[in-house]
Amino acid sequence: MKQNAKTAVLVFHPHMEASRINARLMREAKGHEDKGILVRDEYAALRSNQIDIPSEQAFVKGCDRLVWQFPMYWYSCPPLLKEWEDLVLTYGWAYGTHGDALKGKELMLAVSVGSAGENYHHEGEFGYTVDELLAPFKATSNLIGTVYRKPFILTGVSSGMSDQSLEKAAKDYLSCLQGDWPAQ
Repeated sequence: MKQNAKTAVLVFHPHMEASRINARLMREAKGHEDKGILVRDEYAALRSNQIDIPSEQAFVKGCDRLVWQFPMYWYSCPPLLKEWEDLVLTYGWAYGTHGDALKGKELMLAVSVGSAGENYHHEGEFGYTVDELLAPFKATSNLIGTVYRKPFILTGVSSGMSDQSLEKAAKDYLSCLQGDWPAQ
């Protein structure tokens, strides 16, 4: 990680008040602005149910590294992240002719998955790995010119992750945010 890099952690959880996992990860990341970690709860940031596109673009353009943190919903992301991509990552700004605002920035996903990790393989219950299910995000990263990094993935969160395991995961998350991000 380059010296004085800014990391934007964009959290997309529609029910943060009921969240145990994503709320804990978000709390762990908050309070480290002095280390360049800037956290934004995107659902809480909505005003009049509209995304402030210029504000979002300025925020992410001003950072070197981007994290999209979300719970996996139906093998994808919550609806606000998809809408955010549609509205914020515009042609001519994030991709296409002159669309290089995010080019060269790093992108990492931080994903919580309800089912156990062993269910996510070709012979498992779901027939796909979590990485395979995240392929559309990697394709988006390629389109917008960001460097896609290995996702931070927590599996089995619906089956009652212990407080001790959650605390370790939160510390690991902060360490990940502060360190070098491995390639995918």
